[in-house]
Amino acid sequence: MRKLHAVFISLAASTLMSCSTVPEHGASASAVVVPPARAAQGVIERLPDASSTQLDPNAATLARLETLAPEADPGVLALALEARNCAIRSGEVDQDAKLAVIDYSRPSTDKRLWVFDVAHDQLLFRELVAHGQGSGDNYATHFSNQDNSHQTSLGLFLTAETYIGNNGYSLKLDGVERGFNDNARSRAIVMHGAWYVNPEMVASKGRIGRSHGCPALNQGIARRVIDTMKGRQLLFSYANDAAWLHRGQSFACDGRSADQIVAAARALRGGMQRMAAASAP
Repeated sequence: MRKLHAVFISLAASTLMSCSTVPEHGASASAVVVPPARAAQGVIERLPDASSTQLDPNAATLARLETLAPEADPGVLALALEARNCAIRSGEVDQDAKLAVIDYSRPSTDKRLWVFDVAHDQLLFRELVAHGQGSGDNYATHFSNQDNSHQTSLGLFLTAETYIGNNGYSLKLDGVERGFNDNARSRAIVMHGAWYVNPEMVASKGRIGRSHGCPALNQGIARRVIDTMKGRQLLFSYANDAAWLHRGQSFACDGRSADQIVAAARALRGGMQRMAAASAP
């Protein structure tokens, strides 16, 4: 970030069977190279007027994640962080719980999964991830908690145990959003590797392959991600779905709505960008 002419201030942070897959034709998966984790740098120098923007109480942590993943939507990161904060407050996870964020508002051709070690300011992975066949083609537009829907579920998941299933090494997930993803275990919604999660599929189909609702990963990286995320870590799946954003509970422990959390984070980034542009030579 360019140095601003304003005085710098720093913020304090308040702180059993896997799902089946749809047959797809294409090349087998190849390994995805994980870029080295980048250390977060810098602090927020100045904040938008609190009277015009309801500031996320974890703004300093959010700023660090934005530095690690500048291409991510700050509103999505803010919701995910708020869900993590709520899970820590309730005792569901520890302070050092890792956080995976999937932004299903992006096309399947984007690397729309980020895995953060929040406690140590590290981006561990950024990867392709599949959505369910019933959710859409390149974009996921339909979501469900129902068995046999073959659709992706939204909200916060606790990761659980690993096992070897029909799709190889897999990670079980327990949804904590009542009515939106709490049937994940009974639906066998798990994280696993899949040959069809491969950028080579894009040339022939205009998208990667799709699962029956599981967040499937490239086979070359799946084991590493699963081993990082197993055992009471957090996975947050986002989409611009009105019903879930209105009624989801995982991010609602401080009384703010999803709209307020998202708007505050986006306004904060916008204000920082305007200040940076104004201070440029």
